[in-house]
Amino acid sequence: MGPASPTVLVTGATGFLGKYVVQELLDHGYRVLAAGRNRQRLASLQGPGVTTFAGSLTELSRQQVSFDGVVHCAALSTTWGSREEFYLHNVLGLQQVVDFAKRSGAQRLVHISSPSIYAQRGDRLNIREDEYDPANTLTNYIWSKLRSEELLAAVDSQELETVVLRPRGLMGAEDPSIVPRFLAINARFGVPLVNEGAHLIDLTCVQNVALACRLAMESPQAVGGTYNITNGEPRPFKELVDFMFDRLGQPVRYRRVSEAVLYGGAAALEGLYRTFNWVAEPPLMRYSVCTVAYAQTLDISRAREDLGYCPQVPLDQGIESSAAAHRGVGPSF
Repeated sequence: MGPASPTVLVTGATGFLGKYVVQELLDHGYRVLAAGRNRQRLASLQGPGVTTFAGSLTELSRQQVSFDGVVHCAALSTTWGSREEFYLHNVLGLQQVVDFAKRSGAQRLVHISSPSIYAQRGDRLNIREDEYDPANTLTNYIWSKLRSEELLAAVDSQELETVVLRPRGLMGAEDPSIVPRFLAINARFGVPLVNEGAHLIDLTCVQNVALACRLAMESPQAVGGTYNITNGEPRPFKELVDFMFDRLGQPVRYRRVSEAVLYGGAAALEGLYRTFNWVAEPPLMRYSVCTVAYAQTLDISRAREDLGYCPQVPLDQGIESSAAAHRGVGPSF
């Protein structure tokens, strides 16, 4: 009888990425402990090789189980909220997972961070993993991701090996973010278009991120590393939006606007919402402007070299899958 298959804990298994990570691991012979809050979605993950746990990270950390590795996908990923809330979920939550992993005998933790830490006003091409401002406070989400990475950097690799991934703009079936946001802004105001949308944008098919998670769990070279993950297919912003709305089967309205007006308007809206302590997300934020008005592409050469990462699902397929789930959601103008 051969050795038992390794077991990997996947936090946030009921989220967009988590579901794909569970499947990627199962497809390659792992056993999975899938943890998340959504009981209905957890039930859909049940099957051979999967054990599920429904509850918060705090409740999870009280369990007496053993596992070999962790892929930590759980996070508060919205763009608006208080610093205290993001600290609770994204920093203290990570600390709970680190402590739990050590107690449970895990060897490695793969943490899903965010390339939002690179966001700033202006074009940025081929960004390397060390090219960011540790004092970036553009959003509290960004602040929390920076603090989370600092937390992991202080973990002794003899106690727990850590790997950080920064996947950019996830696309695919059940996309909860990119396509819905573009649909909403297209219906309300029209899609902002700066400099005719010629600036390059990077996106990533969710299956490729799941692949990177598995490779980060397996690669000896990955220990202590941080890796950008994209499809490696940067394209002009307008070309991407045109393709997306063509697949959605509806027209796109562009609003040609200057970068200064767009950024200034976003800053004013954020100030207004903070002044009146409004909980809802502003309709336009400076971070959103940074993602749609400027070029941003990531250098993934380190992931290719250390992880053996090679994107398997082409970007067009990811956009088509994402659009298919939202097709028929008509514009409200």
